[in-house]
Amino acid sequence: MTTDNQAAGNRMTGAEIVLKALKDNGVEHIFGYPGGAVLPIYDEIFQQDEIKHILVRHEQGAGHAAEGYARSTGKVGVMLVTSGPGATNAVTPLQDALMDSIPLVCLTGQVPTPLIGSDAFQECDTVGITRPCTKHNWLVKDVNQLAAIIHEAFRIAQSGRPGPVVVDIPKDVQFATGTYTPPADYAIQKSYQPKIQGDLNQIHAAIEMMANARRPIIYSGGGVVNSGPEASKLLRELVDLTDFPITSTLMGLGAYPASGKNWLKMLGMHGSYEANMAMHDCDVMVCIGARFDDRITGRLNAFSPNSKKIHIDIDPSSINKNVRVDIGIRGDVGHVLEDMVRLWRALPKKPEKNRLEGWWSDIARWRARNSFAYTKNSDVIMPQYALERLFAHTKDRDTYITTEVGQHQMWAAQFFGFEQPNRWMTSGGLGTMGYGLPAALGVQIAHPGSLVIDIAGDASIQMCIQEMSTAIQYDAPIKIFIMNNQYMGMVRQWQQLLHGNRLSHSYTEAMPDFVKLAEAYGAVGLRCDKPDELDDAIVEMIEVKKPVIFDCRVANLANCFPMIPSGKAHNEMLLPDEATDEAVANAIDAKGRQLV
Repeated sequence: MTTDNQAAGNRMTGAEIVLKALKDNGVEHIFGYPGGAVLPIYDEIFQQDEIKHILVRHEQGAGHAAEGYARSTGKVGVMLVTSGPGATNAVTPLQDALMDSIPLVCLTGQVPTPLIGSDAFQECDTVGITRPCTKHNWLVKDVNQLAAIIHEAFRIAQSGRPGPVVVDIPKDVQFATGTYTPPADYAIQKSYQPKIQGDLNQIHAAIEMMANARRPIIYSGGGVVNSGPEASKLLRELVDLTDFPITSTLMGLGAYPASGKNWLKMLGMHGSYEANMAMHDCDVMVCIGARFDDRITGRLNAFSPNSKKIHIDIDPSSINKNVRVDIGIRGDVGHVLEDMVRLWRALPKKPEKNRLEGWWSDIARWRARNSFAYTKNSDVIMPQYALERLFAHTKDRDTYITTEVGQHQMWAAQFFGFEQPNRWMTSGGLGTMGYGLPAALGVQIAHPGSLVIDIAGDASIQMCIQEMSTAIQYDAPIKIFIMNNQYMGMVRQWQQLLHGNRLSHSYTEAMPDFVKLAEAYGAVGLRCDKPDELDDAIVEMIEVKKPVIFDCRVANLANCFPMIPSGKAHNEMLLPDEATDEAVANAIDAKGRQLV
């Protein structure tokens, strides 16, 4: 029971309550940008030193930085923005976090309660605008409820399927005095209780189906990474026990090591031949923490036509949403994997591993196609070669990789081999250009002694380039490795293949001098356009103890293959050695549907 003295000690302003609640939820860093509607909170930030505030240059940068921070640590990322345009600028990272299941708490200022609905200066309907792009949101009207709402916001953001939440705080609530409720004392919202444990009967059925499989595959996703490091360990144990081949979505890279003997590399539109062929021809598919999105499935009515499907996901709405499955297991993948490993070990009769010999022979034949192969050039840096060399110089270091969105993103996923989870930060579901630089900033703030590299395109990097200023201010030595082909590369590729090579506004005719731009910010600028000079330049970039923009001039018209054309199945993908203009034309369906 709370005593009178305790109650008196818990009396504080709304702004003080915000800082106290953040501290009690373990927050160490906030990414934000001040404005009139959040000045009381900023005044409290000024008067303490337990939480460090990182001043970004745009609210979108705050959100992506918080995403990078969250994805690389497993903690909740926190952003703080003002009302009106501050909140609307946060919509893109909120939607990005929602689609990729990244836990974010976004605190927004709001005009004083009496002015809400009056079209006051910098007012917008933040709750209405962010309702579709968050797990949940609140407009706080009573200062006495503020602490409990913030505690609940953290619980909802990080439990179940992680995602973003918004707490909208009017300015008068920040000034008002109320009672602070500690995390241990607030009433949990009973309507939100994510199911953690999977149904044992369903898990038993899944194990029986797996034990009888002749052509199985494990298809893992970002849910394994989100579940925590123990889930990745259990996934590896399950693969070792079953000897099943395993592939992953873009978001799941690193949950299983790229050096593992059962690894088929990434699957999907620009995934490996062996992964996509195995997905098409398998007889049992075990989907763990992925959602059967369109980049993975290709044409739905031709997706893995002869397989039984097991789907493990904490989000019940994902099961049977895009693909009908035979066994759906709702639960946290870490807990379900623990049960699966235990039940497999307890099988009264262990399945004969030699039953998979024919399947592994097929996979070896597909692997021999070397679907990520490319033609090297002694005169120009091929983008694939640039990433091969970057990986060679960073694979033995404490390295975190972020990306922007486009061809470079797909090549990075193809040519980087991740051994651990939480080392790969990219925008998967929303495909947000501009994500990589601020995400790298967030990762570097969380891991100040690590090497953090944003693999970027010359178009994407310009969308949030202003966050270089933030990197300089906070001594965050991020490395921006720009694959500069002077095009919006993926857009140009689609225009070439689908629109008669009519390159409508995909060529950038007024490129900045990235070296001078880096120097203008106070960073280091490097440029390389010769293959035989690339290694030395990469080493120099790595060794510099300041932020770096590396302008890597690559072949202008290189295309990203392999590729599953729109409307085609996994076994109809185009490989690099097949990608002639005629082959591409024949692969595109008669309706000319877009790749995007």
